[in-house]
Amino acid sequence: MATATKKSKSKAVKTKAVKTLGFEENLWDSANKLRGSVESAEYKHVVLSLIFLKFISDKFEARKAKIIEEHGDDAAQYVEMAAFYNQANVFYLPEDARWSTIQIHAKQTDVAIKIDTALHTIEKENIELKGALPQNYFSRLGLDTSKLGALIDTIDNIDTIADQCDMSEEDVVGRVYEYFLGKFAANEGKLGGEFYTPKCIVSLIAQMIEPFKGKVYDPCCGSGGMFVQSVKFTNSHNGNQKDISIYGQEYTSTTYKLAKMNLAVRGIGGDLGKVPGDTFFKDQHPDLKADYIMANPPFNQKQWRGENELTNDPRWTGYNTPPTGNANYAWILHMIAKLSENGTAGFVLANGSMSTSTSGEGVIRQQIIENDLVDCMIAMPGQLFFTTQIPVCLWFLSKNKRKVVDDNPLNQRRDRQGKTLFIDARELGTMVNRTLKELTTDDIKTITNTYHAWRGEDTTLSEGYTDQAGYCKSATLAEIKDNDYVLTPGRYVGASEVEDDGIPFETKMTELSQTLYNQMAQADEFDKAIRKNLEVLGYGE
Repeated sequence: MATATKKSKSKAVKTKAVKTLGFEENLWDSANKLRGSVESAEYKHVVLSLIFLKFISDKFEARKAKIIEEHGDDAAQYVEMAAFYNQANVFYLPEDARWSTIQIHAKQTDVAIKIDTALHTIEKENIELKGALPQNYFSRLGLDTSKLGALIDTIDNIDTIADQCDMSEEDVVGRVYEYFLGKFAANEGKLGGEFYTPKCIVSLIAQMIEPFKGKVYDPCCGSGGMFVQSVKFTNSHNGNQKDISIYGQEYTSTTYKLAKMNLAVRGIGGDLGKVPGDTFFKDQHPDLKADYIMANPPFNQKQWRGENELTNDPRWTGYNTPPTGNANYAWILHMIAKLSENGTAGFVLANGSMSTSTSGEGVIRQQIIENDLVDCMIAMPGQLFFTTQIPVCLWFLSKNKRKVVDDNPLNQRRDRQGKTLFIDARELGTMVNRTLKELTTDDIKTITNTYHAWRGEDTTLSEGYTDQAGYCKSATLAEIKDNDYVLTPGRYVGASEVEDDGIPFETKMTELSQTLYNQMAQADEFDKAIRKNLEVLGYGE
């Protein structure tokens, strides 16, 4: 990269110790020095805005070097023409919007104003970033100049890290961005859930629905993690990123900006609507029919509409109107309405959505089931979220369960009409600290292999699909009806088989009985001691 070659030897030596693993933690520790005078919810916008500015500036400088190389002596007339940058999918940056300008002023008292000016200029010059960047943000916060300058110096090392990690700068910045979003979510507790879904859950949804080609939609996109994993899936399977069209919507203005920046630093184009807005009342994509929907709606959202609002909304056509007290089924029906005729949706909801009958929700669930839309239900392990201990589940809906037969083996799938796969994954996952669990790569592979074998899509699984007691079960509509249209996997998969340990029943019973008699004798002794102590205190019988 052009700018990296211009770094001084001293800077290269300074970052030489930073290796592929753990460099994000070094950045976090350095950036964390700014904490104290800035609230956590504000702090993330400071750090991520600077990372964004650094990244697009480096891309600009690399493109500028390329123009100079291509045009030689005539380059001067081209290097400040926006068209020469836009045609290479690079944002054009005027002089006062470049990282080099910020770096020069890093230790000066007006650096916050310089940053605000840079972000405003970038948005003004690049229509794709309209509404994406903070406005008059840094100067308003009254940041400590020395700490802000130290943070700028820290972020200035990111491109050098890219050279040493043998990764592209897009990969490094994306990785830093993802790491920081996760750390901010963990630190902010409940509020962090507004912009971040754990990576392992997002990865599982992407690998389940395989968004390889078509329109991908997230009606509550947070910071855009679902889109990032969609593109990663496509790229990892030798697909073309241009075959994926991204559509999203986000209610919170600051989170909307995070999403736009998150996509921009990865070179992902997407339509997140002209403005942030409420998905139910200000749908930014009213005519969209998506091939894939990935979402993590707010859990058990209360009073999402007034009693007389949206009662005849076309999104509920064919279903009862969702109740005002909980938006779970409003989100489900919204996503069903957005699916194309062959579309697939995968989304996270609280466990209560699988069995509730409150305020007519059970009737809506029955209608969805009888329309044969429920493809797979997964009960997830607890403690996966930074923000809540509420048990969660994954829903997977399919508009078309019919058998597909064509010349492309990737499109093959068996007829699943009238069937739903239930997976109980509550025993999977590994604790990464005292309070947080995550699904490992092997856990995700176990679940996705089960699903794709059941659908008849993975021909590498020679044994095919079979029900496994305690883990998975392919159930018919009749069986679901017999269970009162409850979709909790535990109702269907049953208990896992206990391996015979070879000890005869009579021996086990004798040992267990003796243990019980010993415990009963101990209980008698405890009772006597308690009575004696009560007598000493004058409370005897």
